[in-house]
Amino acid sequence: MESNITISSNVLKIQGFNVSPQFTYPLFFLLLFVYFSLLVSNIGVLVLIITEKSLHQPMYILFCNLSINDLIGNTVLLPRLMTDIISTERLITYNQCVAQAFYSHTFGSASHMILIIMAVDRYVAICHPLRYSSIMTTRTVIGLSTSAWGTSIVLVSILIGLTVRLSRCRSVIQNAYCDNASLFKLSCEDVSINNIYGLFFTVLLFSSSMGSIVVTYFRIALICWIKKNKELNNRALQTCASHLVLYLIMLWSGFLTIILHRFPNYPDLRKIAYILFHVVPANLNPLIYGMQTRSLRDKIVQIISRRVTQS
Repeated sequence: MESNITISSNVLKIQGFNVSPQFTYPLFFLLLFVYFSLLVSNIGVLVLIITEKSLHQPMYILFCNLSINDLIGNTVLLPRLMTDIISTERLITYNQCVAQAFYSHTFGSASHMILIIMAVDRYVAICHPLRYSSIMTTRTVIGLSTSAWGTSIVLVSILIGLTVRLSRCRSVIQNAYCDNASLFKLSCEDVSINNIYGLFFTVLLFSSSMGSIVVTYFRIALICWIKKNKELNNRALQTCASHLVLYLIMLWSGFLTIILHRFPNYPDLRKIAYILFHVVPANLNPLIYGMQTRSLRDKIVQIISRRVTQS
């Protein structure tokens, strides 16, 4: 039987990955390389957009949002994960665990919100090109971005707030990282409210993002089919394909993480899915959007050419 005795200790133990000793440092250096590459690429995109006045446009503000979100989400996860891989004692304070869960869920929620705005941006650019500059103004995009971050923070604050009110009768996080489900599983109290709000939060987030993507992409496809314009079709394919691929990767890794919390027999698969949810989009975003956006690509080529000439 499980004990219902409340634990007052502020220190938790993280289960982590069961890694064989011979794979410990190869895995550590692999994650270090992944983290370093996403730092360089995302910070590079941010610096380039901020310093180049020609890139101070609504579309690039959305790129900045993605890069900032990716940096926050992965900085919260990867350094701690790398430390736990090479550490014999995987300990974390309760407050640190709550903070990691908060930022991690905010990362996931904000990712969906930002991609919804990007889908709308692509719809306006392709279906209403003459009105794009008047609809998607800098002020509009900043307002939408602020709303996306604000909504994410409020929803996640309620999610985590419902969890921290619970007393704890366990001290082991059955995961490689801290998230809301792992935190409320530390309690022996009734967590029905947590499950209900968690379900509401998940359904609201996923239905909003999937609904927005389906509606905008359907209308883009309809416009392309009606007009039968080769240039329009090529532009739609070029700009929408990368957005859709990244969204599907994020969507399915997020789905796997949520679903596998209900199946404790597959803990490692759940952990891997969650890490992929953070790492893959963060590394692909600067590469795909940078290479498929002509202005950004041209600026990168100019800078590289300038460096080569100077050397």
